[in-house]
Amino acid sequence: MSDTTTDAAAGQDFIRDIIRADIAAGKCTAPVTRFPPEPNGYLHIGHAKSICLNFGVAEEFGGRCHLRFDDTNPVKEEQEFIDAIQRDVRWLGFDWGGHLYHASDYFETLYEWAEHLIKAGKAYVDDQSPEEMRKSRGTLTEAGTPSPYRDRSVEENLDLFRRMRAGEFPNGARVLRAKIDMASGNMNMRDPTLYRILHATHPRTGDAWCLYPTYDYAHGQSDAIEGITHSLCTLEFEDHRPLYEWLIENLPVPSKPRQYEFARLNLSYTVLSKRVLTTLVRDGHVSGWDDPRMPTLAGLQRRGVPAEALKDFIKRIGMARANSLVDFGMFEFSIRDFLNKAAPRRMAVLRPLKVVIENWPEGEFEELPAVNNPEDPEAGTRTIRFGRELWVEQDDFMEEAPKKFYRLTPGQEVRLRYGYFVTCTGVVKNEAGEVVELRCTYDPATRGGDSPDGRKVRGTLHWLCAADAVPAEVRLYDHLFANPTPGSESDGDIFADLNPKSLEVVEALVEPALAAGNDPAPVQFERLGYFCRDRDSTPGKPVFNRTVGLRDTWAKIQQKG
Repeated sequence: MSDTTTDAAAGQDFIRDIIRADIAAGKCTAPVTRFPPEPNGYLHIGHAKSICLNFGVAEEFGGRCHLRFDDTNPVKEEQEFIDAIQRDVRWLGFDWGGHLYHASDYFETLYEWAEHLIKAGKAYVDDQSPEEMRKSRGTLTEAGTPSPYRDRSVEENLDLFRRMRAGEFPNGARVLRAKIDMASGNMNMRDPTLYRILHATHPRTGDAWCLYPTYDYAHGQSDAIEGITHSLCTLEFEDHRPLYEWLIENLPVPSKPRQYEFARLNLSYTVLSKRVLTTLVRDGHVSGWDDPRMPTLAGLQRRGVPAEALKDFIKRIGMARANSLVDFGMFEFSIRDFLNKAAPRRMAVLRPLKVVIENWPEGEFEELPAVNNPEDPEAGTRTIRFGRELWVEQDDFMEEAPKKFYRLTPGQEVRLRYGYFVTCTGVVKNEAGEVVELRCTYDPATRGGDSPDGRKVRGTLHWLCAADAVPAEVRLYDHLFANPTPGSESDGDIFADLNPKSLEVVEALVEPALAAGNDPAPVQFERLGYFCRDRDSTPGKPVFNRTVGLRDTWAKIQQKG
């Protein structure tokens, strides 16, 4: 286990240490944080880390967390995303109460403060094209070139800025820039853009504005208006912090929040770029934002990942100061750890192979008790039927098996879970030579899977009674990308690493208890993994998604460590 994981388990990390110190020093009585998503896509697992941190520290220290939509780009914002974001935050178990805000709530105040900067000689209207501005910014080793419009008078800048608001100019004709330092070693301080012209209808303000603030300008000032004490964001905003602080110092804001950065979540086999996720959806590589292969919170929910497991994973990885790559197996460990205790057990056969018990009377059935969850004594039992004709997995039989194959093979005895010991006595093949049926005998003395004479068998198989088995579609999901670091071995082409085997659909059989009702809660298919019912299920044909398999390599790594 890493130190960050141990610290997280104890409720200790550098962010919480900062908050404790600020409270002790009287800088605040309790933290006020915020989660500020842009409503231009669905939240993903990386956002979950920020949600858990911002809402989590607010709860722990008796403060509050605001949900604030950064709706400063009307071209990309949709109500669908706004609704989905609120659902996802609630799914994680957090509530903003009466503290739902939007950057657009503050458009008038932000505009007035922009005029304040102009009047102070600290902002100007620039007529350069985007390409000209890009070239004049310089490079990491060369200073930028001041705009030819940088020294406009206050009066001219005010006049132009007001005309920009009035809609006199087309998109891209002019921008408002802060006048800071074109020679700064930090590119974000080289006269950054504060406002741009966008003739677009806003979801909340309609056509009242055609002049919109940039994220860098709106974010810190929104924090100040709301009285945010600790503005927590990921490391890519570290270089933006000097601009955040410059604006706070040069505007008549009612409070002075501080920005702190933490490591973003980087997960193997996973891409969290909103641009890439949008392309995956737009180009049909996935079925939508909630495709179970997507790292979106909607996709994880559809795949059956419990919110509790996701929060446990985030707690385990901790809050570090430096970015690193987290093994996807660690996430799967948290899922299994939760579901092992919570998920009921059922039997399903993904690739059915027929078994006929030759010494079992035709037309007769026996009811056997089956444990619902061995990890939960109060989960009770259910009844399953045993009969002459059964189904087992094709992979559980080999006609010519290696020495350590402990499943069905001619002459070898195995245990049927909750049932009897059976021995394969014959094989039936079709014209193509494929095995289509097994002939077996059972030992009546081994009811329930135990032998009174104490003999041992090495293999235990899951099975279904052919008379009761219900057809079901089962979707077996794997990583969407085949490379642990997508794009690293394909000249940066992330899409070249798409996994062609990320989804396999099989026509399976399940026990009757899985066909009844429409409970979306995950279950364990014994010996196969954890699955959940998909929304595509119909009364006559349930559909199940694989949440995670049973094999747990991360647990073995933990034990060795």
